[in-house]
Amino acid sequence: MLYSQVSPEAKRLQLRAALASDQILQLPGAFNPLSARLIEEKGFPGVYISGAVLANDLALPDIGLTTLTEVALRAGQIARVCDLPAIVDADTGFGEAMNVARAVQELENSGLAGMHIEDQVNPKRCGHLDGKEVVELDTACRRVRAAVSARRDPNFLIIARTDIRATKPGRAGVEAARDRARALAEAGADAIFPEAMTTLAEFSAVCEAVEVPVLANMTEFGRSALFTAAELQGVGVRIVIYPVTLLRSAMGEAERTLEVILSHGSQEPQVDRMLTRARLYGLVDYQAYSRFDAGVFNFAVPGRAPRKAEDDR
Repeated sequence: MLYSQVSPEAKRLQLRAALASDQILQLPGAFNPLSARLIEEKGFPGVYISGAVLANDLALPDIGLTTLTEVALRAGQIARVCDLPAIVDADTGFGEAMNVARAVQELENSGLAGMHIEDQVNPKRCGHLDGKEVVELDTACRRVRAAVSARRDPNFLIIARTDIRATKPGRAGVEAARDRARALAEAGADAIFPEAMTTLAEFSAVCEAVEVPVLANMTEFGRSALFTAAELQGVGVRIVIYPVTLLRSAMGEAERTLEVILSHGSQEPQVDRMLTRARLYGLVDYQAYSRFDAGVFNFAVPGRAPRKAEDDR
């Protein structure tokens, strides 16, 4: 009932322990707190919170328009409803080194288990679009060092994302990603997120270049093929995220339902595809709230008939 009974500190330890295991971590992207509950129920080891999803949910493009306050608030709402560790996309850290430092502490306060910051210039672009630019290596490393120095819980995971692969063609882009990954790891990053890699061989090259875990982004309609978790684990990847998958699925179904209402005059043809009332009540743990209410609401209210057991139905 209400929120998770697992502390943020315990969730961070949980994430660290999972990373130390031999199993690749599959982290679906939650687009709201209820979807995080579903991710937990299905048995995944953690939750990812995408910056693109947070922006798109506000009907904004993913170009760095969301603020630290908005991200910390929404990410905290998602993180607190399940027992899983949650990693959030912090874009470029909402500024430079001092802004990055503040972002780390705000996200710690919001109960997150980790975050990633990227090396794009502001305003940033979606990682799988053309025309991206990255900052100089010194600036990218300064962001990472600021993040590492600002955290108060040493188990809060700092992931460094680099978008440099897509700024150079062919082998030059892969070599640039390897070099930058090494430098970011040396700056203190706990894990590396090489964005927009195109082949398993490219992921393998980055994994071989660093001793920290590597994260793969399996987003739809992007530069990367949708490799399986087994394929990614086979080349050394330790974390795989599915950032926008659930939002795209939900919005696709919502659009189809709206079209059915217009064409059919009713939502009836879509009802069999919907989450049932019982299933929805199960996800929000309705019975626990009813039991709690029954334990405290045991007095008569003037002007209201005595409460009956069936009122809980």
